Amino acid sequence: MSLPPGFLDELRTRLSLSDVVGRKVMWDRKKSNQGKGDMWAPCPFHHEKTASFHVDDKQGYYYCFGCHAKGDAISFVRETENVGFMEAVEILAGEAGMQMPARDPRAQEKADATTRLTEVMEQAVQWFRLQLKTAAGAEARDYLSRRGLDEAAQARWGLGFAPPGWEGLREALAAKGVSVEDMLACRLLRESDKGRAPYDAFRNRIMFPIRDIRGRCIAFGGRAMDPADNAKYLNSSEGPLFDKGRTLFNHQQARAAVGKGQPLIVAEGYMDVIALAEAGFEAAVAPLGTAVTEDQLALLWRMAPEPVVALDGDKAGLRAAMRLIDMALPQIGPGRSLRFALLPEGKDPDDLLRAEGPPAMQAVLDRALPLVDLLWQRETEDRALDSPERRAALDASLRAAAALIQDADVRRHYEEEFKRRKWELFNPRRAAGSAPATQGGTPQRAWRPRGAPAPALPTPSTRGSLLAAAGAEIEEQLREAVILATLLTHPSLADEFAHAIEELDWRGQGHAGLAMALLSHADAPDPRRALEQEIGATALEKIFAPAHVRIAPCIRNPGDIELARMCLAQDFAILSADRGAVREIAEAMHQIDGLADEGLTWRLGQASEARHRAANNHETDKADYDIAPNGARLDRSERASLDALLDQIENQKPRGRRH
Repeated sequence: MSLPPGFLDELRTRLSLSDVVGRKVMWDRKKSNQGKGDMWAPCPFHHEKTASFHVDDKQGYYYCFGCHAKGDAISFVRETENVGFMEAVEILAGEAGMQMPARDPRAQEKADATTRLTEVMEQAVQWFRLQLKTAAGAEARDYLSRRGLDEAAQARWGLGFAPPGWEGLREALAAKGVSVEDMLACRLLRESDKGRAPYDAFRNRIMFPIRDIRGRCIAFGGRAMDPADNAKYLNSSEGPLFDKGRTLFNHQQARAAVGKGQPLIVAEGYMDVIALAEAGFEAAVAPLGTAVTEDQLALLWRMAPEPVVALDGDKAGLRAAMRLIDMALPQIGPGRSLRFALLPEGKDPDDLLRAEGPPAMQAVLDRALPLVDLLWQRETEDRALDSPERRAALDASLRAAAALIQDADVRRHYEEEFKRRKWELFNPRRAAGSAPATQGGTPQRAWRPRGAPAPALPTPSTRGSLLAAAGAEIEEQLREAVILATLLTHPSLADEFAHAIEELDWRGQGHAGLAMALLSHADAPDPRRALEQEIGATALEKIFAPAHVRIAPCIRNPGDIELARMCLAQDFAILSADRGAVREIAEAMHQIDGLADEGLTWRLGQASEARHRAANNHETDKADYDIAPNGARLDRSERASLDALLDQIENQKPRGRRH
């Protein structure tokens, strides 16, 4: 429909923008100057405590300095009422006392039909309300009373009752002049497949009116009173008024409550929403018999940037959460996501509120998890990660999940978060280390996966052994520095060696933090520059400072990536093997205090045999090293420690004991 020239200009002239906006906001009296038409308020489009939403009455425009929403009276009504352009114009024209120009005949006919059908629906609401008060509705009243809904609450929600008969509503509406065709269009009746007259769609059910964003009843939900009924809950069929995938139960009231600062809660059903609202959580909505659709998700985000999805804490609730995550991932963006409040297993919001009251529900909402937490839980829970292949499968699934995110910035942050969590998962000892890693002189938080035990403190014998000598530790830290310098010189190799980087027990000062930062920025256009911005150029310079690092072949030949790849593989292998030997011997020396049993004797014996086999099979230039059972190389000092340990065990065993 086209509007005549000058119609919108006259409409804007007749209306004060501050009057239109004033229905949805509370003006900041100290900041506003009503005489000059300069008004300020907290923004109705996003949560805030300060008044950053500005209305200029003279210009007829609003602007939010927080979320950058802007527009005129028509756009304000469109956004807050969730209506189209022409509907917004109609609403404003009615307020301004202006007659809308003649519509296209077909459009006018459709609008008239919608108005007529919504009037029929309101008559049905009133009839169901009356039936709830009759003797036939006694059982339904008792049920609602047991659920904590008194008469006042029943009236607020327009609850009613459809009696068991097949034609009660049809006859009542027909007596008021409503045609059968309109009742069928409203989906209040159903056609008979036996050639009989249409019959009532709802029978022996508690009735919940479903209203659109403008408060008009467009459908019903019915809760069966007969436990043997095939469908416990039944919604109206879709028709001219009702599209269940684009409708939310309690949409209008929830939007108003969100505007007052309440969090938007997404529950599963009518009773949950009603229980939440009656308990003070008024910004509660529910989808209608199906999982949340993309259209409903868009409606949710128009009300709040981060709705809280309240789910039953059982497997079905978690499955629903996972389906919603998959649908939401392509659409999330800055200031547009979801949080998930998981209720105690076997309880929905209504159960929890009746059992423990609003404080218990508030506690659940306060613990709501961000979307990334549930996504990580899904990808890692009940998943064995004890082999390179299985860890690679985890990498693939995490990459696939992140790839669904369309917003580049959010996708990058998810990838960095996954890398951080993988490092924590595969490095429990370092994550829980006794001495915190430092970065630029600042202690960094030590991470430990949930449920992982804290590492045992070193025993006096371990601390005093040759394995903990300062010289060995310095050599290891220099090797770590060479690895980091090589990765900084060849950042393209970071992804290839990601597992080794994550699994290595970094011991040099600041090495762990630098390694994880390097992984996070491996895909950046200029990783070196990105690292300098994050941790400072000084920290990078310290890595290259030692002469041992500068003379390393892979550093002296920065253009030879194959040489760098070989050096990294060798250095990671040496560190992993050497530290494996250290752990074996340190553990054995710790156990000697309690006179180790045959199992320990056998294990050390196997280590000794492996050592001798290695000595006999290796070339003379490798004679200084032996091989431990875990594949680690043993130098002369470590070999001496093993021999001494075996002798000590043998000498202290009681005589006659078999071994």
